[in-house]
Amino acid sequence: MTTSDHTYADKAAEAAVRATPEPVARRLRSLSDKAIAWLFIAPTIVLLLAINIFPLFWAVYLSFTNYRANRPNAVVQNVGLGNYSRVLNDPDIWASMQTTAHFVFWTILLQTVIGFGLAYLIDRKFRGHAFWTTLILIPMMLSPAVVGNFWRFLYEPQIGLFAYAVSFLTGIPTSEIQMLGNVHLAPWAIIIVDTWMWTPYVMLICLAGLRSIPDYIYEAAEVDRASNWRQFWSITVPMALPFIMLAVLFRGIENFKMFDMVNLLTGGGPGSTTEVASIALKRDAFEAWATGRSSAFAIVLFVAVFGLANIYVKALNRVKQR
Repeated sequence: MTTSDHTYADKAAEAAVRATPEPVARRLRSLSDKAIAWLFIAPTIVLLLAINIFPLFWAVYLSFTNYRANRPNAVVQNVGLGNYSRVLNDPDIWASMQTTAHFVFWTILLQTVIGFGLAYLIDRKFRGHAFWTTLILIPMMLSPAVVGNFWRFLYEPQIGLFAYAVSFLTGIPTSEIQMLGNVHLAPWAIIIVDTWMWTPYVMLICLAGLRSIPDYIYEAAEVDRASNWRQFWSITVPMALPFIMLAVLFRGIENFKMFDMVNLLTGGGPGSTTEVASIALKRDAFEAWATGRSSAFAIVLFVAVFGLANIYVKALNRVKQR
């Protein structure tokens, strides 16, 4: 900062002090820079705490009660761990957790493999790579509502382009290609959409990891006459692994909470084939109106995600320290 910048800043500070009532101005002059900084950011911190922390504690409280949101005037009774016991012993909830695990596993696997492959190709900096990078990033920029309605139209068996493409390649009649109505195909229909939308996100993180690898390491490997295959497995993958694991962590947390795409495409159907944990939670809370039990379910999901994420972060830190 130059001397003139200091002068303008001092003048602005003096002008602010002169415009401030004298009792307040004396107090401001006695405050340190750190105290003034806290004074400015305190409202934001309080707002964030109110938005994020209060609902969590409120949900914890409700999980120990028989509260029902559609009966706000009813007497609220403490049921202890009854809601948690019912949640952990409910076979339908365990089935939804299994469905969620299926989605998380396949979406992460496909997004990581395809995303890293695209990042590796773009990192070669071929002619027109900037254009293709921008084109690949488009799905990630779209609203989930737009993506869900767009793919729902594509999956239509009579007029959808997806059914016509599959029919052209396989010869199967379009009327038999029920991607959203078939119990075997519906889960994969959602996996395809989520992979199409969020693979660019994984690609960006992997591309950042590849661009962070110093060129002199590859030059030293070429001096040692290491093949491209050996360089890929001995240099590229190990050094980009922390970024790959970071992408897996972010997508794993988000896919565990998957709701909007499933709700738009299938609503949990056909039957309960695609009823992930978030859909089951929504039905328990806003269709059965079992607010206390659904709050317990939400806390169980939070603890599960938080615990698994902490274990994964410890593994990620070990990889970074190698």
